[in-house]
Amino acid sequence: MPDLASERVDHRFKGLPPDAEGLTVGELAAERRNLFTGGFTTPVLALSAESVEHNLRLLEEYARRHGLAFAPHGKTSMAPRLFERQLEHGAWGITAAVPHQARVYRAHGIARIFLANELVDAVALRWLAAELDADPGFRFVCYVDSVRGAELMDEALRAAGASRPVDVVVELGAGEGARTGVRTEAECAAVADAVAAAGTLRLVGVAGYEGEVPAADPERVRAWLRRLVALAADFDKAGRFDPAAGEIVVSAGGSAWFDTVAEVFAEIPDLSLPVLKLLRSGAYVSHDDGHYRTLTPFNRVPAEGALRPAFRLWSQVVSRPTPEQAFTNAGKRDAAYDLHLPEAQVVRDARTGALRPAEGIEVTGLSDQHAWLRTAAGAHLEVGDWVGMGLSHPCTAFDKWQLIPLVEADGTVVDYVRTFF
Repeated sequence: MPDLASERVDHRFKGLPPDAEGLTVGELAAERRNLFTGGFTTPVLALSAESVEHNLRLLEEYARRHGLAFAPHGKTSMAPRLFERQLEHGAWGITAAVPHQARVYRAHGIARIFLANELVDAVALRWLAAELDADPGFRFVCYVDSVRGAELMDEALRAAGASRPVDVVVELGAGEGARTGVRTEAECAAVADAVAAAGTLRLVGVAGYEGEVPAADPERVRAWLRRLVALAADFDKAGRFDPAAGEIVVSAGGSAWFDTVAEVFAEIPDLSLPVLKLLRSGAYVSHDDGHYRTLTPFNRVPAEGALRPAFRLWSQVVSRPTPEQAFTNAGKRDAAYDLHLPEAQVVRDARTGALRPAEGIEVTGLSDQHAWLRTAAGAHLEVGDWVGMGLSHPCTAFDKWQLIPLVEADGTVVDYVRTFF
């Protein structure tokens, strides 16, 4: 497993102190520099150490309380340091979407991977066969959603000389016009037949993604999840699952409906094998100040707790051309913007270092390297001030930064999160 702490700090990592060049990440972390006075340059993205820890504990407790296994989707952060923390907090494994992600996970020692996609790339399947053959402790599960897909998988694995079967789950589509997945139960049975005919595959369960249910609301999501559970029960009754697997996998759960997943999965009847009820929510680790702030299931079940947004993007006012307008030096290269613009939250005064709420300040647009700010009458903002912004959609925030400071509330940087996109 690579030692991330031994990686050298240099020009590849934006926002980090220029005078830290040549130090290892571990050495820089040990210095416990302050984000505001320790030589960091703007823009710089920070993660709240307290919020990340809170979110890790909250989902660990939630999954345990509801009898769920948990394989958080790693595509959100692509950060092995966070994967390690998620596993320490009870995760069964880590979910991936594409072969590259699975390769990153394996390079960093992830022993259980759930690939939430059909894998038909012959080169990737050859790599997978070698990984499975080399490591008896490696568990891998992926979707299958077509007869042709099962045939392609079998062909590639046979050509690779695979000695271990690849575990697959039939993906039930979320409805007409939704994303991937088999649309009808009859077609699911045909896919299961194709898996049974392929000596290199082993059917171990069913899965899907309720976030793609058209016009999703609790009633529609609940109805689709009950279809998924019924499919598992029907397949089990028909003897379709391989008993050698020792369990039946039933998996769903993005970051918007995991409360409904927990509710319906609690209804899964006794089957011929123990059921691994596998939740895959990923955005929780950082949460956000936009998309998931609105959609989080904890809004519907506040007694279960609340996630805390962990991102703050700090940029500096570089132009104040009019009393109504200002520009900072963070733009599309630095901030998530696909769902919502950043939210101005706090200002750090360049003269005094004091923090104050960003009252009367609104981000109205982003250029490649600038944020456009509208300032209301009376809003105090000067060139040189730092503006802290909340971000919406973690998946498109993490991918813009390779090394992210993990910062305590007083500004002390205690660690760094390395990403691999």
